[in-house]
Amino acid sequence: MREITYVEAIREALAQKMAEDPTVFLIGEDIGIYGGAFGATAGLIQQFGEERVIDTPISEAGIAGACIGAALTGMRPVGEIQFMDFVTLSMEQLVLQAAKIRFMFGGKAKVPFVLRMPGGSGTGAAAQHSESLENWFVHVPGLKVVMPSTPYDAKGLLIAAIEDDNPVIFVEHKLLYKIKGPVPEEMYRIPLGQSHVVREGKDLTIVATSVMVQRALQAAEQLQAEGIEAEIIDPRTLRPLDDEPIIRSVMKTGRALVVHEAVKMGGFGGEIVARIVESEAFDYLEAPVRRLAGLDIPIPYNRTLEYHAVPQVENIVEEARKLVKGAY
Repeated sequence: MREITYVEAIREALAQKMAEDPTVFLIGEDIGIYGGAFGATAGLIQQFGEERVIDTPISEAGIAGACIGAALTGMRPVGEIQFMDFVTLSMEQLVLQAAKIRFMFGGKAKVPFVLRMPGGSGTGAAAQHSESLENWFVHVPGLKVVMPSTPYDAKGLLIAAIEDDNPVIFVEHKLLYKIKGPVPEEMYRIPLGQSHVVREGKDLTIVATSVMVQRALQAAEQLQAEGIEAEIIDPRTLRPLDDEPIIRSVMKTGRALVVHEAVKMGGFGGEIVARIVESEAFDYLEAPVRRLAGLDIPIPYNRTLEYHAVPQVENIVEEARKLVKGAY
């Protein structure tokens, strides 16, 4: 199978859905002639025209509001927030309108749109362009939250998200855009709410999201050299969350480590830990369930400080080793 980058997989999913469905259009800042801040929409305005690839003023609330209005009238918009941090400016539209409309109208109204947003640190973009805010949206009934970690998942999940009749927050980590992986040329769908066992193991379960899946895989290779076999699970969709594979895995390994980039306080890891200890997996635990997350600080501009503000491969190795050897 051919290999393409994560950002190419995003672009291909958009292009294929736009070619198939005339109700799909794109809207956001600099997504047209410029092709998007990270190139995700490059060439699409030439392919589909200005009526379907719409450049907007700098107004995140306007982008979200336009998506909601268009969705209510039968379109399937895909909006782009240039940096996840600025989704803060569209919270009223997303939380009070998009998430509530279907419920308030007794299921008779549909709000089918996707809001894509690059998040995360690692690019030296400092505190206002590097946040991981996915758990804000996980807390809101009526929204779906997706975080692909590979090019294959990015394409399949984005196509499924566009076809979903609910508002979907689609989070793309900036450091993943350039990674390559096998992606089929044809259209395919990965159902939302389906976790993936990325790597099988017997000694501990690592639940990781987004870019942390890649770091967990690198950590697992190092741990294997020490005789420790880690099982890695990627939820892929944070809401709805498929916790069955996680619970089954912990029942097998007896140990669990949850890794995400967002700060630990109020982070998604707390939900995973709760699901484990509230399930039958609790009786199989041989060690406390541990969380490894970002420090409780804004992301620093200094590259060395930025590096140490979020979990890295060596941190995952250290925490996993402690869990398995009882050194926690």
